Order: sequence, then C-alpha cells, then structure tokens
Amino acid sequence: MPGEQAKHPKWLAFDIEIAKVLPESAGDLKTYRPLGISCAATSAIDGELTLWHGTQSGNIADRMNQAEAQELVRYLDRMTSAGYTILSWNGLGFDFDILAEESSMYPECRDLALKHVDLMFHFFCLKGFAVGLDSVAKGLGLKGKPKGIDGSVVPRMWASGQRQQVLEYVAGDVRTTLEIARHVHERGQICWITSRGERKAAPMPAWLRAADACALPEPDVSWMTKPWPRSKFVGWTRAGLEPLR
Repeated sequence: MPGEQAKHPKWLAFDIEIAKVLPESAGDLKTYRPLGISCAATSAIDGELTLWHGTQSGNIADRMNQAEAQELVRYLDRMTSAGYTILSWNGLGFDFDILAEESSMYPECRDLALKHVDLMFHFFCLKGFAVGLDSVAKGLGLKGKPKGIDGSVVPRMWASGQRQQVLEYVAGDVRTTLEIARHVHERGQICWITSRGERKAAPMPAWLRAADACALPEPDVSWMTKPWPRSKFVGWTRAGLEPLR
C-alpha cells in the first residue's frame, strides 16, 4: 500500500538466542553466565531480515565469537545512526546485557540499550509486572510462537543440530516484535493473555525508548508479594560506565 511505511517509525527489531544448554529447573539464567550467543536476528520495518551466527570452516558454528558479536554491535550502531529505532522484547534486561558481555563492547551496548525501545520494559514500567512476547501476540490476535518451542528449549535444539529450525524461530520472534509494535502504534492499546487465559487490555501511548520509560512514575504494585524493581532490567547499564552519550 503506498505510503504505508510512512505511518510507522523506522523500526529495526533485534533478538538473540543463547548458546549454553541449561538445566530444565534453571531460574535466573544470568547465574549461568557466560551464556554465549548461538544466533541472532534483525528485521527492519522496510522488510530487510538478517540472520546472524558464527561461522567455522564454512559451517554454522556452535556460538558467535567475540569478533562476530562485535560485528552485530557495530551494525546496530550504524542502523541507529541511519535513523532506525531498535526494538526488542526484554532487550534492555537481557539481550543487550549478554551482547555486551560477548562482544566486550559494554559502553556501546549500554548506549544502544538505553536508546532503544524495549516493548516489554515499557509495559513493565507502566504496569509493574512483566509479560511474555507470545502472551501479547496472542492477545493482539497475532500468530505468535510455534507450538512447543520457546527460549528455554532453543539452546538444546541448537546443540542437537536443529540449527535451521532455531534460525527460523529467532526470525519469527523479530517479526512478531515488529507486528506487536505496529499494532499497538496503530491502536493505542496493548492486549495480552493472562496465565488464567483471560484477555486483558491497557492504554499504551507512543513507544518510549528505555531511558524514557525508566523515568515514568512507578505504578502501584502494593498488591504484589515480591514486585521486581526496575533495576532488575536496567541495573547493568549503571555499573561504572560513563554517562550516556
């Protein structure tokens, strides 16, 4: 449709998958660091999808090495400089944190993380609790994740040689992230499916970059037993680094 892209910002969705196979009972994934990156995907609103993975002897490697992770960081930085806004689902608290460790480009990843739009973190800052990508996708009537596959099983799939399936999975996640951003942008509200199977909706103003979402007033979480602080997601960006550029 002519002019369709002009309705939306220049978005670039981003997602990584970790390489380390973890116990099924694993709680906080970060306690098992370094997690490694098996692959990643980026997808622009104008249709350009790029899959990222390590290469060894002409084949897909078990994980991306430091130089390959750095190449991904530089690409994201170039796209930001070209006017794209990076989108993620929990990228502030996870993807950029892991990418910083794997690339050793902490200041660059910190800047990218705070300047990008983390859809989940924006929701968290408004509501006080986190919600999954698939829950929101289903709430909005989108396809969502393939049945039986989520981030917890992907490292095992990758290690067992199901690499094409994992690449298709991460590509699906960035496409879904873009679809969610577009739907909420057009409708002005976000919808999700609760653990009880109920569909909920809430007003969602224009998407905010992570640094701006973090400055929103704290929601009332008095009904929660152990609410998560925002530092759970943003804390790593404040660990002795220079002020935001």
